[in-house]
Amino acid sequence: MGKKKSSIKKRLNGLLLVCVVPLTLTVVYLLVLLNSFSGRYDTIVENITKANAYNINFKEDLDYVMYIIVANSERAEELVGTEQPNIMIDEARGVFEELLEIADSDYARNSLQRILKCLDTLENRVDEIVADALVSGTYDKNMERLDSNVRILTELIQEQIQQYIYYESTNLENLREGIRSDVDAAIRIVAVVAILIVAGALLISRRVMASITKPIENLCQMTTQAAAGDFEVRAQEDRTEEMEVLNSSFNRMVEQIGDLVEGIRVEQDNLRATELKLLQAQINPHFLYNTLDTIIWLAESGEKEQVVNMVSSLSDFFRTTLSKGRDYITVGEEEAHIRSYLEIQQFRYQDILQYEIQIPEELHGYQILKLTLQPLVENALYHGIKNKRGLGHIRVFGEQQDGRLIFMVQDDGMGMDEEKLAQVREIIRGRTGDRQIPPGQAGGAQALFGQARSPQESSDPSGFGLFNVQQRLRLNYGAEYGLSVESTYGEGTMVAVTIPAIKY
Repeated sequence: MGKKKSSIKKRLNGLLLVCVVPLTLTVVYLLVLLNSFSGRYDTIVENITKANAYNINFKEDLDYVMYIIVANSERAEELVGTEQPNIMIDEARGVFEELLEIADSDYARNSLQRILKCLDTLENRVDEIVADALVSGTYDKNMERLDSNVRILTELIQEQIQQYIYYESTNLENLREGIRSDVDAAIRIVAVVAILIVAGALLISRRVMASITKPIENLCQMTTQAAAGDFEVRAQEDRTEEMEVLNSSFNRMVEQIGDLVEGIRVEQDNLRATELKLLQAQINPHFLYNTLDTIIWLAESGEKEQVVNMVSSLSDFFRTTLSKGRDYITVGEEEAHIRSYLEIQQFRYQDILQYEIQIPEELHGYQILKLTLQPLVENALYHGIKNKRGLGHIRVFGEQQDGRLIFMVQDDGMGMDEEKLAQVREIIRGRTGDRQIPPGQAGGAQALFGQARSPQESSDPSGFGLFNVQQRLRLNYGAEYGLSVESTYGEGTMVAVTIPAIKY
């Protein structure tokens, strides 16, 4: 059972998760801690601020107002208002009741409760003084009450407020020490978390990097071997999805390249075999013997000029056939080649052969694959003109169209019926019926083409001319170039050659 594959994306996400989650938790912890410190600090400072406001002003303000009421009882309402002391006490009571509600210790609650009780007592004493202040003859008594009751109570309240403020200040110091302790703990926690994050990130990142770099290094090695020509090399399976895709694609690519290289090698071998057979066909002993017999016959007849022409044509013919081993020659050289061939053959078949070559001079500078037109001319002679009763004509002409060179070899021989024409076209395409002819089996094409033309001439070497020319053209120029055949029985045949227009 194969191991479960994972993607690089998932591994990187895992690495990100290892880093982000602890960091997020640490940040949240620090924010909560900071918020707690801030809230506690703000509460203590607010409590101290509220209490300190009454610590400074409450005693002085209340004592002053009560003195005005006692000393100026008749004008008290006009000067300060007899209700002012009660308003001040109510305001103070409201503040300290709020502080009592949020007090977080027994000491603070007891201190605030004592302050509130003193405020209640102070309110009663103030009410007594205010009520007696309006009665004449109570000045001395009210002044005594002011000294012995009100001022003593406000002094007591101030002392209790100071004790409460001292307690809250002590809490503030304790809070500072707690904050220092918590900060130290937070620093230790953050340090541990950071170490764990770094260690986890390093561990996971090394594994992720190894899962990426090692397969890539292996793939690079495989690529180097493939570049050196080893197309048998294959990348191994990998647990990473992305690398598995790369390895599979690489394996398919190398396999296809290997197949292409092998196909090119086979095509080159077939091309060389085809060229060899064409050269062998051109050096056909029968053709050479017949030509030499004709030269001997002309010499015995005293036709010295004809002998010179024949030898010259034969020399030109074989010079172009060999072409110093070149695969490509100029159109002009190919024209001279077929002209030499037709001149030689006209000596032998002067009673049945006439020819015409019309290739514009402006095409002579273009390149053409050697032995392209000559096999077609030979095919027209042996399978067209010779089967006709009477004089026959072979016409070779060419033109340039849309970046292509088109050459036609036309004869007015016997031609072919539709069945034979279809068979020839199948042979040119490399097929006979549903059976494809392998490029190297030219002999079969030779026999088949010979039967398409003439059963008696199926063994003639030129029988595979069309097939071999087509194969060579496609191997050298591509599948879009090659031969096309048109024929009408009793009227003749025309073979067209299409090649790219390339300057030599």
